Amino acid sequence: MVGPKVLRMLRRRYRGPVPEFPRYRTNIEQVDRQLLDLMDAAGIEANRELVFELLTSAVRMGREDVDRGDLKLANTALKELRYSFGVFDPYKGVRKAAIFGSARTKPDDPAYTAARRVGRSLAEAGWMVMTGGGPGIMTAGVEGAGTENSFAVSIILPFEPAGAGVLVPDGKSINFRYFFTRKLTFVKEASGYVLFPGGFGTMDEAFELLTLVQTGRADPAPIVLFEPEGDAYWRSFRHFLEVEHLDAGLIRREDLDLFRITSDVDEAVRHLDGFYRVYNSMRHVGGRLVLRLERGLSDDELESLNVEFADIVQTGQIERTDASRVEIDDDDLVDNPRIRFRFINNHHARLHALIRAINDLDLDPSADRPT
Repeated sequence: MVGPKVLRMLRRRYRGPVPEFPRYRTNIEQVDRQLLDLMDAAGIEANRELVFELLTSAVRMGREDVDRGDLKLANTALKELRYSFGVFDPYKGVRKAAIFGSARTKPDDPAYTAARRVGRSLAEAGWMVMTGGGPGIMTAGVEGAGTENSFAVSIILPFEPAGAGVLVPDGKSINFRYFFTRKLTFVKEASGYVLFPGGFGTMDEAFELLTLVQTGRADPAPIVLFEPEGDAYWRSFRHFLEVEHLDAGLIRREDLDLFRITSDVDEAVRHLDGFYRVYNSMRHVGGRLVLRLERGLSDDELESLNVEFADIVQTGQIERTDASRVEIDDDDLVDNPRIRFRFINNHHARLHALIRAINDLDLDPSADRPT
């Protein structure tokens, strides 16, 4: 049933003979065997233990007489996610920016013009854009980037028809029933975010995004809060955070550095693009946080980082490392240089600062660095 990678994982977990089935199963041997036979008949070879557990969850819910409404929720959510995975899979290698903002913003509004310019500049920088597929700021972003560089991640609402904005080709358009699956898709697929002024929905997206990044439930990513020249929408937002959150000790000072407020299109795009100047991505491996980079760091650069960010290193120090066995097995950016350290896992705003510091190292073109 299981492949070599899973066997190694199971041996580590059980410290003895490998069980015939994963730990999570129906516990009805005949049914478990039939699920294995079903996967064989369907030709499922990759990630069999995970597919087995998905099937197990469906069987368990059926046997536990789960309420029909709950079954419909689980069924719809899984179908929506399955479809979205297929939509984005061909574009895995392209960074995407999510553009949020009001559906009520008119074409003559400065925010609309700015959103169109941001979309165009992102496309010129090699990014694609994701919007909610509606009118207003969402349409402006797609108009700027072009439909060929855009995704519509829409929500079905009773008072607003799906796809009410500029038309995005069917192959890059998704209509979600649930906000939570839609939000999950935005966070899973986006490498950066630009938020324009908006109503309750935009504020919900802003606070949820900041919460996910602050708590480490979303990977580090650049966040731009864009307000047109002369508008104080996001500066008022920051003032509220400073007075009601920071002064009361409800957030840390560095949490306010998780986002950048600007009225300049070029600065917004530089902030997004610059976040990946040296930093590429991260992964937890064997109790350490591994940062995959676009280039190696010199001894002096590592020493500087260790001094500045000692407060987020639990033990040891930030050090170079090669791709781990699990990364090699997954063919996960194995050729990229890496650094790793034992991260104090409640300092995610400081982790952002570390990534920005790594990227800023590349602003000195005369530095002597390893390739």
